Amino acid sequence: MQINAFETFLAIEAAGSFHGAARALNITQTAVSARIKALEEALGASLFERGPGGTRLSAAGRQFLPYAEQMIRTWEFVSGDLRASLAGRMSLRLGAQLSVWDPLLVDVAVWLEQAQGAVPFTLNYDHGLNMAEAVARRLLDLAIVNEAPAGTRLGVEELPPEKLVLVSDRPVRLGQDELPLFINLEFGNEYSAQLQQVLPQRSRQHIVLGNAPMGLRYLMKRGGMGYFPAYMAAEALAAGQIHAVEDAPQIQLGCKVLYLPDNPALEQIRQVLQGLREVRAGV
Repeated sequence: MQINAFETFLAIEAAGSFHGAARALNITQTAVSARIKALEEALGASLFERGPGGTRLSAAGRQFLPYAEQMIRTWEFVSGDLRASLAGRMSLRLGAQLSVWDPLLVDVAVWLEQAQGAVPFTLNYDHGLNMAEAVARRLLDLAIVNEAPAGTRLGVEELPPEKLVLVSDRPVRLGQDELPLFINLEFGNEYSAQLQQVLPQRSRQHIVLGNAPMGLRYLMKRGGMGYFPAYMAAEALAAGQIHAVEDAPQIQLGCKVLYLPDNPALEQIRQVLQGLREVRAGV
Protein backbone atom coordinates (compact mmCIF):
# COMPACT_ATOMS: atom_id res chain seq x y z
CA MET A 1 0.00 0.00 0.00
CA GLN A 2 1.51 3.35 -1.07
CA ILE A 3 1.77 6.20 1.43
CA ASN A 4 -0.18 8.50 -0.89
CA ALA A 5 -3.31 6.43 -0.22
CA PHE A 6 -3.11 7.37 3.47
CA GLU A 7 -2.44 11.02 2.57
CA THR A 8 -5.48 11.00 0.28
CA PHE A 9 -7.69 9.46 2.96
CA LEU A 10 -6.67 12.20 5.42
CA ALA A 11 -7.12 14.92 2.79
CA ILE A 12 -10.72 13.82 2.14
CA GLU A 13 -11.45 13.75 5.87
CA ALA A 14 -10.05 17.29 6.24
CA ALA A 15 -11.73 18.75 3.13
CA GLY A 16 -15.06 16.96 3.50
CA SER A 17 -15.16 15.96 -0.16
CA PHE A 18 -13.26 14.09 -2.87
CA HIS A 19 -13.20 17.27 -4.95
CA GLY A 20 -11.67 19.30 -2.11
CA ALA A 21 -9.05 16.62 -1.50
CA ALA A 22 -8.11 16.58 -5.19
CA ARG A 23 -7.66 20.34 -5.12
CA ALA A 24 -5.57 20.21 -1.92
CA LEU A 25 -3.34 17.44 -3.30
CA ASN A 26 -3.17 18.97 -6.79
CA ILE A 27 -4.31 15.75 -8.47
CA THR A 28 -7.45 14.76 -10.38
CA GLN A 29 -10.60 13.61 -8.63
CA THR A 30 -10.30 10.37 -10.61
CA ALA A 31 -6.91 9.74 -8.99
CA VAL A 32 -8.41 10.42 -5.55
CA SER A 33 -11.21 7.92 -6.17
CA ALA A 34 -8.76 5.29 -7.45
CA ARG A 35 -6.54 5.59 -4.37
CA ILE A 36 -9.48 5.29 -1.97
CA LYS A 37 -10.93 2.36 -3.90
CA ALA A 38 -7.60 0.51 -3.63
CA LEU A 39 -7.38 1.33 0.08
CA GLU A 40 -10.94 0.15 0.76
CA GLU A 41 -10.34 -3.08 -1.16
CA ALA A 42 -7.18 -3.75 0.85
CA LEU A 43 -9.01 -3.11 4.13
CA GLY A 44 -12.23 -4.82 3.12
CA ALA A 45 -14.36 -1.91 4.33
CA SER A 46 -15.95 1.29 3.06
CA LEU A 47 -14.24 4.32 4.60
CA PHE A 48 -16.61 7.13 3.57
CA GLU A 49 -20.30 7.93 3.35
CA ARG A 50 -21.52 10.47 0.79
CA GLY A 51 -24.58 12.61 1.40
CA PRO A 52 -26.12 16.02 0.69
CA GLY A 53 -23.89 17.62 3.33
CA GLY A 54 -20.68 16.25 1.83
CA THR A 55 -18.45 13.25 2.46
CA ARG A 56 -18.14 11.88 5.98
CA LEU A 57 -16.16 9.06 7.54
CA SER A 58 -17.99 5.78 7.94
CA ALA A 59 -17.73 3.80 11.17
CA ALA A 60 -14.78 1.93 9.66
CA GLY A 61 -13.27 5.23 8.52
CA ARG A 62 -13.44 6.67 12.03
CA GLN A 63 -11.74 3.56 13.37
CA PHE A 64 -9.06 3.75 10.67
CA LEU A 65 -8.34 7.49 11.14
CA PRO A 66 -5.80 7.29 14.03
CA TYR A 67 -3.92 4.49 12.24
CA ALA A 68 -3.64 6.59 9.08
CA GLU A 69 -2.38 9.56 11.11
CA GLN A 70 0.19 7.34 12.84
CA MET A 71 1.31 5.92 9.48
CA ILE A 72 1.91 9.42 8.11
CA ARG A 73 3.85 10.40 11.25
CA THR A 74 5.98 7.27 10.94
CA TRP A 75 6.64 7.95 7.27
CA GLU A 76 7.68 11.53 8.03
CA PHE A 77 10.10 10.30 10.69
CA VAL A 78 11.58 7.62 8.41
CA SER A 79 11.86 9.75 5.28
CA GLY A 80 13.33 12.65 7.24
CA ASP A 81 15.96 10.39 8.79
CA LEU A 82 16.87 8.89 5.43
CA ARG A 83 17.29 12.30 3.80
CA ALA A 84 19.44 13.44 6.72
CA SER A 85 21.54 10.27 6.55
CA LEU A 86 22.14 10.67 2.82
CA ALA A 87 23.20 14.26 3.48
CA GLY A 88 25.74 12.98 6.01
CA ARG A 89 23.93 14.06 9.18
CA MET A 90 21.48 12.18 11.38
CA SER A 91 18.69 14.19 12.93
CA LEU A 92 18.10 13.72 16.65
CA ARG A 93 14.36 13.46 17.35
CA LEU A 94 13.06 15.02 20.58
CA GLY A 95 9.52 14.79 21.90
CA ALA A 96 7.62 16.23 24.85
CA GLN A 97 4.51 14.68 26.36
CA LEU A 98 3.81 17.78 28.42
CA SER A 99 3.01 21.03 26.66
CA VAL A 100 4.71 22.89 29.53
CA TRP A 101 8.02 21.81 27.99
CA ASP A 102 7.38 23.05 24.44
CA PRO A 103 9.00 26.51 24.91
CA LEU A 104 11.88 24.98 26.89
CA LEU A 105 12.72 22.58 24.07
CA VAL A 106 13.26 25.63 21.88
CA ASP A 107 15.60 27.02 24.56
CA VAL A 108 17.45 23.69 24.54
CA ALA A 109 17.85 23.96 20.76
CA VAL A 110 19.46 27.40 21.15
CA TRP A 111 21.67 26.15 24.02
CA LEU A 112 22.91 23.21 21.94
CA GLU A 113 23.87 25.43 19.03
CA GLN A 114 25.68 27.90 21.28
CA ALA A 115 27.40 25.38 23.58
CA GLN A 116 27.95 22.35 21.36
CA GLY A 117 27.84 23.63 17.81
CA ALA A 118 25.17 22.65 15.31
CA VAL A 119 23.41 19.42 16.34
CA PRO A 120 20.66 18.65 13.78
CA PHE A 121 17.43 17.50 15.38
CA THR A 122 13.66 17.59 15.15
CA LEU A 123 11.35 18.82 17.92
CA ASN A 124 8.08 16.89 18.13
CA TYR A 125 5.09 18.57 19.80
CA ASP A 126 2.52 15.87 19.06
CA HIS A 127 1.02 15.49 22.52
CA GLY A 128 -1.34 12.76 21.33
CA LEU A 129 1.63 10.50 20.59
CA ASN A 130 2.55 7.85 23.18
CA MET A 131 6.06 9.14 23.82
CA ALA A 132 7.40 6.06 25.63
CA GLU A 133 6.18 3.80 22.84
CA ALA A 134 7.63 6.14 20.23
CA VAL A 135 11.06 5.95 21.91
CA ALA A 136 10.84 2.15 22.26
CA ARG A 137 9.95 1.85 18.55
CA ARG A 138 12.77 4.27 17.63
CA LEU A 139 10.42 6.90 16.25
CA LEU A 140 11.92 9.31 18.80
CA ASP A 141 15.43 9.37 20.27
CA LEU A 142 14.36 10.85 23.58
CA ALA A 143 11.18 12.18 25.13
CA ILE A 144 10.20 14.21 28.19
CA VAL A 145 7.35 12.69 30.20
CA ASN A 146 6.04 13.06 33.73
CA GLU A 147 5.68 9.32 34.39
CA ALA A 148 7.90 6.48 33.15
CA PRO A 149 6.08 3.22 32.26
CA ALA A 150 6.39 0.48 34.89
CA GLY A 151 9.01 -2.13 34.05
CA THR A 152 10.32 -0.16 31.09
CA ARG A 153 13.53 -1.21 29.34
CA LEU A 154 14.14 2.41 28.43
CA GLY A 155 16.80 4.55 30.05
CA VAL A 156 15.25 7.05 32.48
CA GLU A 157 16.88 10.30 33.63
CA GLU A 158 15.27 12.45 36.33
CA LEU A 159 14.98 16.21 35.82
CA PRO A 160 13.92 18.83 38.38
CA PRO A 161 10.12 18.85 38.80
CA GLU A 162 7.98 21.40 37.00
CA LYS A 163 6.31 23.88 39.37
CA LEU A 164 2.79 25.03 38.47
CA VAL A 165 1.15 28.09 40.03
CA LEU A 166 -2.56 28.90 40.16
CA VAL A 167 -3.25 32.27 38.51
CA SER A 168 -6.35 34.28 37.64
CA ASP A 169 -7.25 37.29 35.52
CA ARG A 170 -8.40 39.09 38.70
CA PRO A 171 -7.63 38.92 42.44
CA VAL A 172 -9.14 35.72 43.82
CA ARG A 173 -8.83 33.80 47.09
CA LEU A 174 -9.03 30.03 47.03
CA GLY A 175 -12.14 28.87 48.87
CA GLN A 176 -14.31 31.90 48.14
CA ASP A 177 -17.87 31.23 47.02
CA GLU A 178 -17.58 32.38 43.41
CA LEU A 179 -14.53 31.18 41.49
CA PRO A 180 -13.71 32.02 37.85
CA LEU A 181 -13.93 29.49 35.03
CA PHE A 182 -11.14 26.94 35.48
CA ILE A 183 -8.88 26.33 32.48
CA ASN A 184 -7.88 22.68 32.67
CA LEU A 185 -4.77 21.66 30.74
CA GLU A 186 -4.93 17.97 31.73
CA PHE A 187 -1.24 17.31 32.37
CA GLY A 188 -1.84 13.68 33.33
CA ASN A 189 -2.76 11.50 36.30
CA GLU A 190 -0.22 13.02 38.68
CA TYR A 191 -1.57 16.51 37.96
CA SER A 192 -5.21 15.40 38.22
CA ALA A 193 -4.67 13.79 41.63
CA GLN A 194 -3.06 16.94 43.05
CA LEU A 195 -5.65 19.19 41.42
CA GLN A 196 -8.48 17.20 43.01
CA GLN A 197 -7.03 18.03 46.44
CA VAL A 198 -6.92 21.75 45.64
CA LEU A 199 -10.11 22.11 43.60
CA PRO A 200 -12.57 19.23 43.93
CA GLN A 201 -14.45 18.65 40.69
CA ARG A 202 -17.77 19.70 42.17
CA SER A 203 -16.41 23.16 43.08
CA ARG A 204 -15.27 24.21 39.62
CA GLN A 205 -16.57 24.76 36.13
CA HIS A 206 -13.87 24.16 33.58
CA ILE A 207 -12.85 24.21 29.95
CA VAL A 208 -10.17 21.89 28.55
CA LEU A 209 -7.48 23.36 26.29
CA GLY A 210 -4.66 21.65 24.45
CA ASN A 211 -1.48 23.24 25.75
CA ALA A 212 -0.12 25.66 28.31
CA PRO A 213 0.77 28.67 26.07
CA MET A 214 -2.68 28.47 24.46
CA GLY A 215 -4.34 28.23 27.87
CA LEU A 216 -2.51 31.26 29.24
CA ARG A 217 -3.44 33.36 26.20
CA TYR A 218 -7.06 32.23 26.60
CA LEU A 219 -7.05 33.20 30.29
CA MET A 220 -5.69 36.68 29.58
CA LYS A 221 -8.15 37.29 26.75
CA ARG A 222 -11.33 35.70 28.11
CA GLY A 223 -10.70 35.58 31.87
CA GLY A 224 -10.61 32.64 34.24
CA MET A 225 -8.01 30.83 36.30
CA GLY A 226 -5.70 27.88 35.88
CA TYR A 227 -2.45 26.18 36.83
CA PHE A 228 0.50 27.18 34.65
CA PRO A 229 4.28 26.69 34.80
CA ALA A 230 5.79 29.30 37.10
CA TYR A 231 8.34 30.37 34.47
CA MET A 232 5.59 30.82 31.88
CA ALA A 233 3.37 32.97 34.12
CA ALA A 234 6.19 35.06 35.66
CA GLU A 235 6.23 37.91 33.12
CA ALA A 236 2.45 38.44 33.14
CA LEU A 237 2.40 38.26 36.95
CA ALA A 238 5.14 40.89 37.24
CA ALA A 239 3.28 43.16 34.81
CA GLY A 240 0.02 42.84 36.77
CA GLN A 241 -1.77 41.27 33.80
CA ILE A 242 -2.70 38.23 35.89
CA HIS A 243 -2.76 37.52 39.63
CA ALA A 244 -1.59 34.66 41.83
CA VAL A 245 -4.60 33.04 43.50
CA GLU A 246 -4.37 33.70 47.24
CA ASP A 247 -3.89 30.64 49.49
CA ALA A 248 -3.39 28.31 46.50
CA PRO A 249 -0.60 25.71 46.81
CA GLN A 250 1.81 24.94 44.01
CA ILE A 251 1.50 21.72 42.03
CA GLN A 252 4.70 19.89 41.14
CA LEU A 253 4.99 17.56 38.16
CA GLY A 254 7.79 15.04 37.88
CA CYS A 255 9.90 15.29 34.72
CA LYS A 256 11.75 12.32 33.25
CA VAL A 257 13.68 11.83 30.03
CA LEU A 258 13.29 8.48 28.25
CA TYR A 259 15.75 7.04 25.73
CA LEU A 260 17.09 3.71 24.48
CA PRO A 261 20.48 2.85 26.03
CA ASP A 262 21.60 1.18 22.77
CA ASN A 263 20.74 4.21 20.63
CA PRO A 264 23.64 4.90 18.19
CA ALA A 265 23.18 8.61 18.91
CA LEU A 266 23.79 8.15 22.65
CA GLU A 267 26.52 10.82 22.73
CA GLN A 268 24.15 13.38 21.22
CA ILE A 269 21.46 12.31 23.68
CA ARG A 270 23.87 13.02 26.55
CA GLN A 271 24.46 16.49 25.10
CA VAL A 272 20.72 17.14 25.03
CA LEU A 273 20.38 15.90 28.62
CA GLN A 274 23.06 18.37 29.65
CA GLY A 275 21.19 21.11 27.81
CA LEU A 276 17.92 20.21 29.51
CA ARG A 277 19.57 20.46 32.92
CA GLU A 278 21.24 23.78 32.04
CA VAL A 279 17.98 25.26 30.79
CA ARG A 280 16.02 23.99 33.81
CA ALA A 281 18.61 25.50 36.16
CA GLY A 282 18.07 28.91 34.56
CA VAL A 283 14.27 28.84 34.82
